[in-house]
Amino acid sequence: MRTGRPIPPLTLTEDERDTLERWARRPTTARALAERARLVLECAAGKTNTVVARELRLTKQTVGKWRTRFLGQRLDGLLDEPRPGAPRRITDADVERVMRVTLETTPRDATHWSTRTLARRCGLSQTAVSRIWRAFSLRPHRVKTFKLSKDPLFIEKVRDIVGLYLNPPDKALVLCVDEKAQIQALDRTQPLLPMRPGQVERRTHDYTRHGTTSLFAARNVKTGKVIGEFHHRHRAAEFRRFLDTIEAAVPPALDVHVILDNYGTHKTPLIHRWLVRHPRYHVHFTPTGASWINLVERWFATLTDKQLRRGVHRSTRELETAIGRYIEVTNERPRPFVWTKTADEILASVARFCHRISNSGH
Repeated sequence: MRTGRPIPPLTLTEDERDTLERWARRPTTARALAERARLVLECAAGKTNTVVARELRLTKQTVGKWRTRFLGQRLDGLLDEPRPGAPRRITDADVERVMRVTLETTPRDATHWSTRTLARRCGLSQTAVSRIWRAFSLRPHRVKTFKLSKDPLFIEKVRDIVGLYLNPPDKALVLCVDEKAQIQALDRTQPLLPMRPGQVERRTHDYTRHGTTSLFAARNVKTGKVIGEFHHRHRAAEFRRFLDTIEAAVPPALDVHVILDNYGTHKTPLIHRWLVRHPRYHVHFTPTGASWINLVERWFATLTDKQLRRGVHRSTRELETAIGRYIEVTNERPRPFVWTKTADEILASVARFCHRISNSGH
């Protein structure tokens, strides 16, 4: 009776067994290596290739391959061999040169490098430059803006306003107030082509101006409701009339905390006299260059996205009607913005950013 070729016995030293058990149970071990380690451990227990293949759900050929590799090369035989292929043509010096040129220089005819211009400069292919940029997350074509406030009272103002958002006072109303000035009533020079299946809406790139209007808005931090009023100018006189509108809309029993930016019309003697005559109003100015802390600015951004950017208005009356309708819809189902970051978290974030862009290295 044929019994096949004899299988050589597989024995392990203590060090080999410890290493194989560590590879088999360590979570960071590659899946293939862990599987091979378990295979050798089962073979070392005296089991046949058929039994090991059945228990580990492998083929007998796979079990025989790794048993033979281990017997011939021991632990090194379980590691993957270098794969065949073309030799590496992009050296570390090439990568360093691409990085240095990208980060420290600019082309003579542009403000930033493209993959093709940098490839010509470094003597590499455009694909090679693209791969290096992706590996190091370099995107010279993109840019982000930032603004750091230079207000000497930045910390105090941030704590003051964020405190109103997170812990509003009792029997008081917190209003974020500002103007969206010079909103243009724009009409396209030719009729729009509406959206169809497989075709986006199309419009001409040029437009006709039909005047401007300014929106004065006050947003209730707690409820999300908006008080809006239109004026063709945004001087102190118009702002004072808007304060009268707020006064008429707010219950007389409540104090009113108004969050404003540092625009000049908010600090004129006319406004100061109005505030003196209405002592229940408490004004909180945002830090200079930090309008992001005023929540009405976020509402202005939503208004622009949903109503203004793609809107077509043939007169300022149409524009004001469209904005007024948007305010009405907003007030039917108001949703307040939820402020989540504390003042300490904001200040810590600003400190980290300043540290990152500082050239001092400290």
